Amino acid sequence: MRRIAVKKLCVFCVCAFVFLFIIITFQVVEQLGQFEQTAHRRQLTHIRTEVTIPRGSAVKYPVIVWWSPLTGELGRIAECGHNRCFFTVNKSYHSHPLTQAFLFYGTDFSIESLPLPRSKHHQWALFHEESPKNNYKLFHEMLISLFNHTATFSQHSHLPLTTQHLESISALTMQTHLLPLDYKNHLRKTLAPVVYVQSDCDPPSDRDVYVQELMKHIQVDSYGECLHNKELPPHLKDSTAMDHPDFYQILAQYKFILAFENAICDDYITEKLWRPLKLGVVPVYYGAPNVRMWLPNNRSAIVVNPSEAPERLAQYLKRLDRNDWEYLKYLEWKHKQEVSNVNLVKELKERRWGVQDLTRDNFIDVFECMVCNRVWENIYRQDQKLPSKVWRAEESHLKCPPPKLFDFTVNPSNSSSLRHIWRASFEQSRREARALRLMIQRNTNFTVAQFWREVFND
Repeated sequence: MRRIAVKKLCVFCVCAFVFLFIIITFQVVEQLGQFEQTAHRRQLTHIRTEVTIPRGSAVKYPVIVWWSPLTGELGRIAECGHNRCFFTVNKSYHSHPLTQAFLFYGTDFSIESLPLPRSKHHQWALFHEESPKNNYKLFHEMLISLFNHTATFSQHSHLPLTTQHLESISALTMQTHLLPLDYKNHLRKTLAPVVYVQSDCDPPSDRDVYVQELMKHIQVDSYGECLHNKELPPHLKDSTAMDHPDFYQILAQYKFILAFENAICDDYITEKLWRPLKLGVVPVYYGAPNVRMWLPNNRSAIVVNPSEAPERLAQYLKRLDRNDWEYLKYLEWKHKQEVSNVNLVKELKERRWGVQDLTRDNFIDVFECMVCNRVWENIYRQDQKLPSKVWRAEESHLKCPPPKLFDFTVNPSNSSSLRHIWRASFEQSRREARALRLMIQRNTNFTVAQFWREVFND
């Protein structure tokens, strides 16, 4: 009995000790958490103190607000050459005396939240590198001209992002994935001459309808969800696997890749063009009408003429498939590792940002600094009693024609209701752009209901 009592006492002591240890640990963790929160608040307060210097004193950090943010940073001081600016996503800085500019990410540009009223010194900057279908309103002169600074896929914008998906000239000329033509001809026993990989079906370019018609005249292996007829290995079916070496290895086996963009705009060129060029496969390209000014040379891609019947394109591809000598003309630049397009070489050499290059700034940082330096330029001009410089976006900075549909007979099982909304959506966006410009020019906050009344006010 005495031994049992001693054991119970030991167990009780151990339990009490563990309980006490847990209590103390929780108290320490809580105190550390409170200390870290206090330190974090002090740090933010310190940053805010640095940027809340009244105008007229030694102003160091003009404030630039990411109104529709690409990042979630509450506050960051960026160095842009000799200049510094304070970047934040905190919208409470809207009326701050040091706030000079507002940055907008085009896809997230929303009528529900705009920095109004807009002071005379407030500059608006737009970053939009994505497809026009993400926000058609911005693709009208009435709205784009409200911005002072632009970074878009257009070569005419203040910071052109046309080559945003191309790392370098060496990325084009490398032969890592280039396969001998004899091997590709051998693989033709089991593979089609043409491959198509798209999972964003029925976009504004109407590419799936064209490809569906093309498939009537030539064999096409389609791995994506659109016009699907061939399976990828399980580990490559996720969209994040598009840059997987195994995926590259599959594509490199083909002679032709259908590189069809989701929208047809000058300079809107995505990885759909650059990927086959890197792999040593001939791209059959449908997209930017001015794509030839960006190709490695005049015979590196087959550019689709949308006014010609797909049957004619199929006949040409079949001819190249049968004739090695003609086909290899499209890969001569690749085998020689020569890019003769002076415009492309110049653009990649002179652009101020890098792609997947840790030694260079990315285009978002360069965009921020472009705005920061322009803000400072006007601060310096004011100090010299000079008028402020005014930058203004033009229609060419973000412009696309209305979407068009091909008039081929469509198999209903291979089409969706999305196909018919794009033209109507584009026309509707004209009305929205007009209404939004009027609302912004009134320079007062407005409700969503007021906006839509203006949209449908004839």
